[in-house]
Amino acid sequence: MNTLDSKYELKSKKHRQRIIKNWIIVIVVAAIIIWAFAGIPGLELKSKSIEILKSIFYGLFHPDLSYIYIPDGEDLLRGLLETFAIAVIGTFIASIICIPFAFLGAKNMMKLRPVTGISKFILSIIRVFPEIVMALIFIKAVGPGSFSGVLALGIHSVGMLGKLFVEDIESLDFSAVESLKASGANKTKTLIFAVIPQILPSFISLILYRFELNLRSASILGLIGAGGIGTPLIFALQTRSWDRVGMILIGLIAMVALVDLISGQLNSLHVAFLYGVFVAYSGLCVFLYKLQDLLF
Repeated sequence: MNTLDSKYELKSKKHRQRIIKNWIIVIVVAAIIIWAFAGIPGLELKSKSIEILKSIFYGLFHPDLSYIYIPDGEDLLRGLLETFAIAVIGTFIASIICIPFAFLGAKNMMKLRPVTGISKFILSIIRVFPEIVMALIFIKAVGPGSFSGVLALGIHSVGMLGKLFVEDIESLDFSAVESLKASGANKTKTLIFAVIPQILPSFISLILYRFELNLRSASILGLIGAGGIGTPLIFALQTRSWDRVGMILIGLIAMVALVDLISGQLNSLHVAFLYGVFVAYSGLCVFLYKLQDLLF
């Protein structure tokens, strides 16, 4: 009986400690939220702000259709295509550069702890700077334009994609790797036939997701002079050409919605597609190995 009493007393004591700990966490979080809201100035809509909002909505419902395509000047289609190109090139650069950092940063792929630590540290440093800060830096370095936007998106995406790739590689199932090693396969064949098939679908999904984010970011970077549709948007806002502002916003909404639709379709179909790509890739690798044996 004494044993049971002491057991239940111990449980109730731990329960009380857990409740006290949870309440302390709630109080601390509530205090931080209250402190954060206390630093925000009072919310008030000035008459000028309401007029601007009304003008923007008027532009959305009465867009400047003549701005869609202008043969001899800057138009909506050229701005959207430039934004799309910035996002595509930036994502492509990031997806290539981040792969070696991901393999070097994964603990199950690289046994040297200093190398994994340095790789993860580099990726963390890159993630510290937002796209806008990097765009401002590259605008000063290479001048305003699309190239600075590509560099900003590409370098920032290296940090984000690299972190996600490292987590995927570290969560791999190594049973297939061990089976190939037991059958006498070398590191190259193990990588090709056991590691890549597991990480490739996830890599493609992450790259598509990052491309969607980069497409939105490329629209914003133009506001500070890094190319894309944001540049004519800020000019239209400054000149109060609300019909043109509405046309640009409608174009952005249509482009992002179309890309989301296509990306969703690719995500649903990419498993079969990637399987075919991998079979072709594996066949090419085997052919190159055989060719190397014949020649050398």
